[in-house]
Amino acid sequence: MLAPKRTKHRKAHKGRIHGLAKGGDDLNFGTFGLKALAPERITARQIEAARRVITRHIKRAGRVWIRIFPDVPVSQKPAEVRMGSGKGSPEFWACRVKPGRIMFELDGVPEDIARRAFELGSAKLPIATKFISRATRGA
Repeated sequence: MLAPKRTKHRKAHKGRIHGLAKGGDDLNFGTFGLKALAPERITARQIEAARRVITRHIKRAGRVWIRIFPDVPVSQKPAEVRMGSGKGSPEFWACRVKPGRIMFELDGVPEDIARRAFELGSAKLPIATKFISRATRGA
């Protein structure tokens, strides 16, 4: 699974995800893309599950680019622990995704296969997504 090699701080605040994506909202590598329509934290496990489904459906024919990276540590306190006594330990890594962000890109396969692959991949993600291509980029 994806995780940073090292970070400046071990624990992070939860934060809020406001506004639209400032960057990463255009197709840079592939012909087709999967765009986020809602703000949400996406975990490394969810990214990996979506990647596996997409690559399995295209039968490893094309090329897949992952445009998001889980760099935020999410901490949790153990079950049945009393309030207080500090912040919990980091449990998993997540990525803050804003609306408009391209999460995955795909190239080297026909549009119908790419569309179906992204439908299967978006089922593994906790947010609403949209299929985009170079032809419908302006829309």
